[in-house]
Amino acid sequence: MVLRKKIAYPLIEIPHFKRKALEWAQQYYEVVWLDSNDQRDAYSTFDALLAVDALTSLVTDTQNAFEDLKTYQANTGDWIFGYLSYDLKNDIELLSSANFDGLGFSDLYFFQPKKLIYIQGDTLYFEYLNLVADEIEDDFNTLKNWIPKKLPSNDTVPHIPIKMRIFKDEYFRQVEKVLAHVQRGDIYEANFCQEFYATDQEIDPLTTYQKLNAISKAPFSCFFKMDERYLLCASPERYLKKKETKLISQPIKGTAKRLTNVAADNRIKEHLRHDEKERAENIMIVDLVRNDLSKSAVKGSVRVEELCEVYSFEQVHQMISTVTAQVAKTVNPVDVLRETFPMGSMTGAPKIAAMKIIENLEATKRGLYSGAVGYFSPKNDFDFNVVIRSILYNAKAQYISFSVGGAITAKAAPEKEYEECLLKAKAMRQVLGNG
Repeated sequence: MVLRKKIAYPLIEIPHFKRKALEWAQQYYEVVWLDSNDQRDAYSTFDALLAVDALTSLVTDTQNAFEDLKTYQANTGDWIFGYLSYDLKNDIELLSSANFDGLGFSDLYFFQPKKLIYIQGDTLYFEYLNLVADEIEDDFNTLKNWIPKKLPSNDTVPHIPIKMRIFKDEYFRQVEKVLAHVQRGDIYEANFCQEFYATDQEIDPLTTYQKLNAISKAPFSCFFKMDERYLLCASPERYLKKKETKLISQPIKGTAKRLTNVAADNRIKEHLRHDEKERAENIMIVDLVRNDLSKSAVKGSVRVEELCEVYSFEQVHQMISTVTAQVAKTVNPVDVLRETFPMGSMTGAPKIAAMKIIENLEATKRGLYSGAVGYFSPKNDFDFNVVIRSILYNAKAQYISFSVGGAITAKAAPEKEYEECLLKAKAMRQVLGNG
């Protein structure tokens, strides 16, 4: 068993401390910051969690990726943090990914942090490997006295010229092709995505993330740094959590914009709640998630705890369902992920057929977009988000990317789907100076 030293400190100014901790973390090559933005639910464990400085790591392509992760997670017997890229679908099924990739992220990456810092309520915890445990007090004092940088105003945001990988007319043509597959009965639903990107551009990843997080305040926010590659994520969606023998999945399907007028905002929220098309999309994915969870679950334990509930975030209203299941204590946690990945909300149904179709119609390799970031605990619990509403950045290649997508069903109208994509892209465009 890996030994860590754990010390707790009282914490008062939590938002202020979060900024200090994330700035302090930039000295390390490996950083994962997970932030609930005070949007805790019945299944939340941490308010915020920071992991830095790898002792060991696993980097691999899709071939045998889940077996490699299974071995690494078991042999480490400790906290590990990392990501699963969407293209790990190719390790699970007879699929491939041959589309353009401007980012160059590995397909799977996990690391064992020497230093783990997290917030629960008004308490701050340091949980360091014994080999660096004598640094806890110094690090706490450094953070206590850290003076965070002042964020630049919106007026000073550099304008990054954003390009579209496919243009509006091409988007319409591709959606019509998806609809043709739906009408033929090949699929019921497909999540079709498009990329926005910039080349030969530099950004400050930390400042960009802080601005994105400030306007989104998403419950599954994440800052991820692996040397010169960054994920700046404002995700509202949980992919899958395992807590002891319980699994929790919370797929999102259904989006409506927020309005400044309270009465009008409430009306649009209620319209989303009763929108037949949005509910149908959500229910299709709930059925897919139920089927995926049943592969690992104790027979008869899969339950829909919440169906098509509407939650409000800073920029959008979202329709979210909660599906749970029980698993045996002997079930391997990596096997649970393999049997449910990729998440149904980002593929469509039936899953394999939908993945084949969207691979042929999309213009770029998804990579980490629509994958998942999270952690495994020493007790074989885990929690992973869905990588959406995110900016991906390769500093060495000077390539910036963000993708958005939407569910295409029989009732989909290409114009409305396009408008929904632009709504989902709004926050990313804004922080890149394209408001």
